[in-house]
Amino acid sequence: MNAEIAKLNSVWTESQQTAVQNTLLPEINFEDIISSVISTGPFYYYIIDFFDMSLSNVSPSIMDIHGFDAQTVSFQDILETIHPDDMDFVAKAEQQNIEFLYGTVGKDKLLNYKSCFSFRSRMKNGDYAMLNHQALLLTLDEHGKFGKSLNIHTRIDHLTKTNTNQISLIGLNGFPSYMNIEVDNDNASLEKYSKREIDILKLISDGHSNIEIAEQLFISPLTVKKHRNNILKKTNCKNTTQLIKQSILQGLI
Repeated sequence: MNAEIAKLNSVWTESQQTAVQNTLLPEINFEDIISSVISTGPFYYYIIDFFDMSLSNVSPSIMDIHGFDAQTVSFQDILETIHPDDMDFVAKAEQQNIEFLYGTVGKDKLLNYKSCFSFRSRMKNGDYAMLNHQALLLTLDEHGKFGKSLNIHTRIDHLTKTNTNQISLIGLNGFPSYMNIEVDNDNASLEKYSKREIDILKLISDGHSNIEIAEQLFISPLTVKKHRNNILKKTNCKNTTQLIKQSILQGLI
């Protein structure tokens, strides 16, 4: 194991937030859960058990992207695909993710959030491409520490070649979302998105007009327009096209 990967592994082992006992995996409808969290592009998924860093339920599509056999691939194999120049960012992103989940979200809400960030990863042909990483905790141990997590890696180099070096925490089941968290800036402003804003954003991405959105959400078109302008301001986007692209990269839609 090289020094950079060892550093990344230490983020989980030294955080003292990984399970000290095995946790039972609940029955999962993978089609339903994955359709709700992935963005557009080729993808694969797996479940990582933080108790022993073992993998399960690895999708066969990992062969198409990395050339790995789903039956024999290890977590170490996947970590080794990360671009060496992105390894430090990934370690900081994971550390920031842990600190934010336990410090801001709270352990009682951990299963209602997915974390998202991007990094370059080595493809099957040896070239590097941008991947979007989304992680959704599935279990916690009796102490509220990380048990099993569903990780989804989506190829997004058709959307962007550069990394924002930010992480996002997307609230599920009506919980608020937190966007554009700078991993190197403890004093960075934090954008919080309400469930209503996320609902409107998803309808915008589906191509609905303000009037159509207002009808679906039982609010006025003026209220939709106000929300739309607030979303554009929060995301620092100039138009809807840029907004949708950025929202895909951040895992919002």
